[in-house]
Amino acid sequence: MDYLPLNAIRAFEATARHLSFSAAGEELHVTHPAISHQIRRLEEWLGVALFHRDARKVRLTEAGLALQASAGAALAELDAACRRIRRSAGLQSLSVGCIPSIASRWLVPRLSDFTARHPEIAIRVAYAKADDRLEDDDNDVLITLGADPSPKAASLKLFSRISRPACSPHYLARKGRLDTPARIAAADLLHDETRQGWQEWFAKAGTGRTDIGHGPVFADFNILATAVIAGHGVALCPIEVFREELRRGDLVVVSDISTDDDKGYFLTMSAQPSAAEIKFADWFCDQVSADI
Repeated sequence: MDYLPLNAIRAFEATARHLSFSAAGEELHVTHPAISHQIRRLEEWLGVALFHRDARKVRLTEAGLALQASAGAALAELDAACRRIRRSAGLQSLSVGCIPSIASRWLVPRLSDFTARHPEIAIRVAYAKADDRLEDDDNDVLITLGADPSPKAASLKLFSRISRPACSPHYLARKGRLDTPARIAAADLLHDETRQGWQEWFAKAGTGRTDIGHGPVFADFNILATAVIAGHGVALCPIEVFREELRRGDLVVVSDISTDDDKGYFLTMSAQPSAAEIKFADWFCDQVSADI
């Protein structure tokens, strides 16, 4: 029997929603080629093209538009039915999207404590982007930068985003005193995503226009953290997120001048949260506050 390729349907639905093979792959945690393979398989099964493939983007064909309308509703109904069955069996599922900096330093190292306390909750952890919002995401809970303003969401502040210049004690010993903005400007500056952060810091320090050099820019915060702890230079570090590294002496703060004073990291869940969401939020907030 020629069975309906359900995995291909799921890949199609994600691609049609994002109009991007790469974004669909990120959502489903597979590669771009894997998504392309599934789409081709579905098109061969149907005997029609579902996408117009241009050099830079994809567009749905008429057949693709027709299938999208049914596929999204069918997958949503199937998901709801499965969740009802899990609840009736006494199991609760919880999907948590978390930005890498918090996931690696705070969530993952403590996750076994949550699963030991709540074996009835099947938890899934995925990376989230800093600007992800609950209504645009498939997760039940998000841990991101900034509160979600939607009336359908409730956000709890976890950490301040206050950032100060920090480096490893080995770098400080090698470089010498870094107790003025001028001395910091002469150091090896490490950058998180763009060089704007250091530009804002020197503006706040009142140094006027400062040459911040051409130090490396790290697209991933965890790579930046690895570089600064390894002694490659000075980085603007959110000090509350780096509590443990500062406490252990892996990092030292070299100036009290800070940026991002008004920003924070938040846990966001539904305004009418499930029992599993409440249990997770209570547990994680306790973990954060207990470490102060």
